[in-house]
Amino acid sequence: MGGGQKYSSIESVLDQEQEQEQEQGNYCFRAEEVFEEAKKQVGLAGPLIAVSLLQYCVQVISLMFVGHLGRLPLSSASLATSFASVSGFSVLLGMGSALETLCGQAYGAKQYHMLGIHTQRAMLTLLATTVPLSLLWFYTTTILTAFGQNPEISTQAGNFNRWMIPSLFAYALLQCLNRFLQTQNIVIPMMISSGVTILFHILLCWVFVFGIGLGSRGAALANVVSNWVNVVLLAVYVKFSPACAKTWTGFSGEALHDVISFVRLAIPSAVMICFEYWSFEMVVLLSGLLPNPQLETSVLSVSLNTCWMVYMISVGLGGAISTRVSNELGAGRPLGARLAVCVVVVVAIAEGAIVGTVTILVRHVWGKLYSNEAEVSRYVAKMMPLLALSDFLDGFQCVLSGAARGCGWQNMCAFINLGAYYVVAIPSAVLFAFVLHVGGMGLWMGIICGLSVHVVALVTINLCTDWELEARKAVNRVQETDMAIDFLSSQT
Repeated sequence: MGGGQKYSSIESVLDQEQEQEQEQGNYCFRAEEVFEEAKKQVGLAGPLIAVSLLQYCVQVISLMFVGHLGRLPLSSASLATSFASVSGFSVLLGMGSALETLCGQAYGAKQYHMLGIHTQRAMLTLLATTVPLSLLWFYTTTILTAFGQNPEISTQAGNFNRWMIPSLFAYALLQCLNRFLQTQNIVIPMMISSGVTILFHILLCWVFVFGIGLGSRGAALANVVSNWVNVVLLAVYVKFSPACAKTWTGFSGEALHDVISFVRLAIPSAVMICFEYWSFEMVVLLSGLLPNPQLETSVLSVSLNTCWMVYMISVGLGGAISTRVSNELGAGRPLGARLAVCVVVVVAIAEGAIVGTVTILVRHVWGKLYSNEAEVSRYVAKMMPLLALSDFLDGFQCVLSGAARGCGWQNMCAFINLGAYYVVAIPSAVLFAFVLHVGGMGLWMGIICGLSVHVVALVTINLCTDWELEARKAVNRVQETDMAIDFLSSQT
């Protein structure tokens, strides 16, 4: 079938949408359309939030078990986990998010076979990327020592990460499988798989850390096994489920062609994610330079852990809107994509208001969950209103970033993140903390400044977006990729 015949139906849908847009003027959606879209997003976001929390808890549970071994093992494992997140997991997470654009738009365009091809390209690319990342993890001790970290803690952190290296390969495949299923709106199996994995992980941690007596190495090994268990469960589902029969037809040589098209989107996707994640980690590192660094670092670590926990809710919402926008654009329905963004903005504001209110209400209790020291809990209580504001802004930018991934705006968002976090956030944090002597609260105020710029930039871009043009770009992207595959196949 020729390319024109394949996409004539989508072009006709685009023409109908353009006529409807002209009739509706300023996008006056009907109440039932809004309700139906909200129902779709909640159905997607609920399981995705659970998946995000459960997969995040794998490392948290391991740290809890290591914490019972003593202060040195906990410090080492915490440092190793932080280094692993910055130098490995965040990179693979960002690269894998390119599939939200490619698979989501292909699914919307009903080019189902392309989902498997895009996913296989991603698997090859991410697995290749894990090789240099593995070398970084292998030399964790050397790198941490070079940056002035305590030699004893660095040595144990290096041992922890060496045992964790096989987890990198599992995490790469897991990100690809997650996006492959998510973009098809298949989220319940992901939630079940993550739930089974976390239950198994708790048992594994106990056996490896205390039963066999491997100590912190056992926690690292438990992370490895649990991530591979999750990968195997999802792979078995993809292989044998009728729901994936059209999208996964087995491994194909077509995945080896035009890998560069994936790389071109994967690199800015990784940069976009890493710029944001690394800036938060830098704030904790800067807290160690303040007067009374032990107190400042403890409070900033509590703040960061709280922030990441709440952020998982926004990650679920961001995944849902990314899927909805990419599906609608790929299907040539710009009004549907516009409606999806409008609905998620309302949901994000409501979610942010609820989370912010709860954060303020528990401010006098939250610090006591982390420390028995009155000074720490009082400081955490003072930080919580700032955390409430940052949670609101971070959640809002997360869903708008999800919409951006659905559109394929990763290049532009990478530059926005660079400006927001490294031109505004970090310099502002240094100004407040070290020049104006606001301390750890000043560091977090700097992050809020960066988040504010990030939100304003994304809101401005969405308000100025020509959704019909974005739909045509999405259709063209799918069409060009499919035609390239057809051409290369005809040459072999």
